[in-house]
Amino acid sequence: MQSFDTKSIFVALVGRPNVGKSSLLNLLVGEKVAIVTSKPQTTRTRITGILTRGKTQFVFLDTPGIHKPRTKLGERMTKTTTDSVAEVDVAVMLFEPYGELTEAERALVEDLRAKKLPAYAAVNKTDTLKQSSDFEVRKEFLSSLKVFEEVLPLSVYDKKGDQALLDKLEKYAVESPHYFPDDAYTDMPEKALVAEVVREKMLLHLFDEIPHGTAVTVERFKERADKNIIDIDINIYCEKKSHKGIIIGKGGAMLKQIASEARLECEEFLGAKVNLQCWVKIKDDWRDNDFLLNNFGFRQ
Repeated sequence: MQSFDTKSIFVALVGRPNVGKSSLLNLLVGEKVAIVTSKPQTTRTRITGILTRGKTQFVFLDTPGIHKPRTKLGERMTKTTTDSVAEVDVAVMLFEPYGELTEAERALVEDLRAKKLPAYAAVNKTDTLKQSSDFEVRKEFLSSLKVFEEVLPLSVYDKKGDQALLDKLEKYAVESPHYFPDDAYTDMPEKALVAEVVREKMLLHLFDEIPHGTAVTVERFKERADKNIIDIDINIYCEKKSHKGIIIGKGGAMLKQIASEARLECEEFLGAKVNLQCWVKIKDDWRDNDFLLNNFGFRQ
């Protein structure tokens, strides 16, 4: 059997919507891999973040927040989370400091129990604790579930607890080659990163329901041979004519703001000038259309 002097570990980040999974992923890898907003269901697909620390390479799978699905898109998001748990060495389930567990959270806890997968509980947002003893109360409750190796405090906002979490996870690393270059921080194609940035700007600027009813596709991504400029054409699909008008805005103002903010961020991570053009199109009920879901990249 071949011997390696390097190790790898695959880690699933799971939990309810808006609990901080994407923010934790970005903190762990030191780069913005996943879009982050205060709205639930910001993450729709499985996003991979990569960190190489010494001889150990961590591969993190940021999964959609677990929720009761109401559309075929929601069903695929839920399946992405449960499938990810089946493919990793260890899981980290994030929790809020307060409140009852949701039905979806309890189902995921039982899934972890059934799979007998090593798992840690991380209580995020400890910066919001009313008193320090409240963490001990939460820890006692989560420990009583008898699923988690340990319950750890975490504050992504204050950047506390992430290194301790890495230290705990590293004991599950297995001897193997590194699957990605040591300087990589994601395996997402540049086109996918661009689409996610545009969707993030919509989530930040539009009413709750509208961005959740949109899909973003990159129709053209081409670097000009003679200049350091990338031409990118984006299609934004929405479900209703009224939503199209809101996305475009009066005199095109909203779409211009979304495109302008997205362009600046894309230029930063692409390291080139970007000519970004966005169009808004209507596709009725695309979230319940298997053909369109496949076309928009939400494959089973």
